[in-house]
Amino acid sequence: MAAVKQKMHVKKGDMVMVITGKDAGKKGKVLEVFPKKGRVVIEKVNIVKRHTKPSQSMPQGGIFEKEAPIASSNVMLYCTECNKVTRVSVKETEAGKVRVCKKCGVNLPDKK
Repeated sequence: MAAVKQKMHVKKGDMVMVITGKDAGKKGKVLEVFPKKGRVVIEKVNIVKRHTKPSQSMPQGGIFEKEAPIASSNVMLYCTECNKVTRVSVKETEAGKVRVCKKCGVNLPDKK
């Protein structure tokens, strides 16, 4: 079965809050987006341990902690102006389309 690219409601650099799962309530910035899998990587959320064998580049080896992807449906965009999770509205302006907070109406920053 071929992977279908999903429409993502969050972008790289967005501030989001996890709404379900073991990390519910945690906030963080989106580090990476995987549209084909429908998953996102958020800083300091869903930390997993990886046991690494010693290699030439990493002679020590050991146990490393890193962020793992979580389903994008488990996160909501976090508006820093009204300090709440929100959905996104798109408004047409002279400059083009901009994303807007549904709760307070403030333009959301377009970070990359």
